[in-house]
Amino acid sequence: MSKRLWILSAAGIAPLLLLALASCSGTGTTGAAAPPGGGGGKGGKKGAGGDVPVTVAVSTTKDVPVEIQVIGHVEAYATISVKAQVTGELLKANFQEGDYIKNGDLLFSIDARPLQAALNQAIANVAHDQAALGQAQANMARDAAQAQYADASASRYAQLFQEKVVSRDQTEQFRTTAAAANQAVEADKAAIESAKAAIGASQAAVENARVQLSYTEIRSRIDGRLGTFTVKPGNVVMANSMELCTINQIEPIYVTFGVPESQLPAVKQYMAMGKLPVRSQPQDDSTAPSETGVLTFVDNTVDVTTGTITLKGTFPNTDRKLWPGQYVRVTLRLTTQPNAVTVPNEAVMTGQNGSYVYVVKPDRTAETRNVTTGARVGQDMVIASGLQRGETVVTEGQLRLAPGSKVVVREGRGGGDGGGRGRGGDGGGGGAAKQAAPADSMGISAPAAADKGGKKGRGGRGGRKGTGQRN
Repeated sequence: MSKRLWILSAAGIAPLLLLALASCSGTGTTGAAAPPGGGGGKGGKKGAGGDVPVTVAVSTTKDVPVEIQVIGHVEAYATISVKAQVTGELLKANFQEGDYIKNGDLLFSIDARPLQAALNQAIANVAHDQAALGQAQANMARDAAQAQYADASASRYAQLFQEKVVSRDQTEQFRTTAAAANQAVEADKAAIESAKAAIGASQAAVENARVQLSYTEIRSRIDGRLGTFTVKPGNVVMANSMELCTINQIEPIYVTFGVPESQLPAVKQYMAMGKLPVRSQPQDDSTAPSETGVLTFVDNTVDVTTGTITLKGTFPNTDRKLWPGQYVRVTLRLTTQPNAVTVPNEAVMTGQNGSYVYVVKPDRTAETRNVTTGARVGQDMVIASGLQRGETVVTEGQLRLAPGSKVVVREGRGGGDGGGRGRGGDGGGGGAAKQAAPADSMGISAPAAADKGGKKGRGGRGGRKGTGQRN
């Protein structure tokens, strides 16, 4: 009995299942049916291939500076390593680390007593040698008088010998005595010269002692700023072996930078015409005011490892904003190019054939134009060739363009959801409202633009027939 009931139940459920399947199939077919007029299918295709919303700009002309922009570093105009030139105890430092000093300021004092004693000894030696010189001069005067008397005696005895009054032996004796006296005078002259030379040596020793004594006071030779003291007062310093500190001259100051060797001919050409201005700006702060100097040095060789040549600009740095060792952005202005055609940087694209831009023609179609770019100036790019002043170029929306595409101008980044994306009637109507105002700038009236937007609105998704229609 139970088996028969199960068979009858199964036979009754089967027709109900078939009826449900037929009902679902009918509902799906009815929902997929297109509305009258076929607006769904055609409208979808028009939305996908309609006008492309873009942002445009007009090319202009202006005087453009020709500049080289690189990264450089600040270098002290002069750097002095302060060392002790005599050995002794460091008694005093007259400045603090980091102080600004002037030429001639006393920086350090070293114990001068040993060197003062050496100077006193050298002065005493000079006095001793001067006394020796006086003694030699006195001896020469005595010996000269004796030699004069001996010569007179020898002459007199020679006359007497001629008269046969005295013997030859006596004559020869007086002649020998006179010769010896003359030799004594010559010896006295040599002694005087030796004493004079000794005085000269002693005086040189005095000067050397004075110089050594002056080294106990270490003075600055430039205007600059002190660095860290490596030796503190109370320590013994050795001559020419210890660096006490360094002094950097920062007024004026150098900014050193390298430029590619390909730029060297232009640098030399414009440098021969006059001084080239150089601007520097902190590397990590683009809003900081720039410092201005002039190019004063071009190195005599190109670095073969990097292909660059070193240049230096001299800056007054009166406000001391530039600091040795600091990295800065350097701008070297070579000349100014008058009436150069410029467009925004984002308008220039790069392809297989080089740089190009999309130019919007009066009929609202876009065409590609190969251009030759020049220098970049702020947010603009110089166009050396391929574009004229007053032409309209696309700055946003290039990725959706192709040569011959119809475009509609939008304001900035707004209006991007217009009918061009085919988002349905609501989207098309909104896009048309936003695009109506700028359409006049392309020579198209606002009603025409609105009409096109309405048509694109009808061809959205095809599910809302009345949303995109005009009243």
